[in-house]
Amino acid sequence: MGEGRAEVSPARRAAVALAVTAGLCLAVAVLAGEAAYPWLKAVHVIAVISWMAGMLYLPRLFIYHCEVKPGSETSETFKVMERRLLQIIINPAMVVTWALGLWLAWKGGHFSASWLHAKLTLVLALSGVHGFFSAAVRRFAEDRNTLTQRQWRLWNEAPTVLMVGIVILVVVKPF
Repeated sequence: MGEGRAEVSPARRAAVALAVTAGLCLAVAVLAGEAAYPWLKAVHVIAVISWMAGMLYLPRLFIYHCEVKPGSETSETFKVMERRLLQIIINPAMVVTWALGLWLAWKGGHFSASWLHAKLTLVLALSGVHGFFSAAVRRFAEDRNTLTQRQWRLWNEAPTVLMVGIVILVVVKPF
């Protein structure tokens, strides 16, 4: 970096990107009217894919992080990877997923549908897992992880199981 320029944190860059995304989505919704629905649905799906990619990768990082000595160079590298994945990809993707998902459900008139209630329950559970993973990033950063590789391997499956249920509810709408 050049002299006199302050480095912008990854969290701040993610917040700016999130604000720009929200502004663009709002502009599309206002300017395009009814034609905005499929475009914002596409952004929602992209956000879901990004959120899930991070939620599937983060516990893998935890599994590998368990193998290395706390304070080692490799451990410090994992800490940076985990923090950036959470701040730059997972957190913003979750916010966009929730915001657009609720808007799409409202705009589509789905709030009375039983399948949506079940889906929202699973998305709340996924958000809870997200919170648990966020706390784990902090614990790893402080060299205070208490879970074993085996336990992290089990946690690694939680996002997948929830995702399968969510996709089935959205596509099949069984009730």
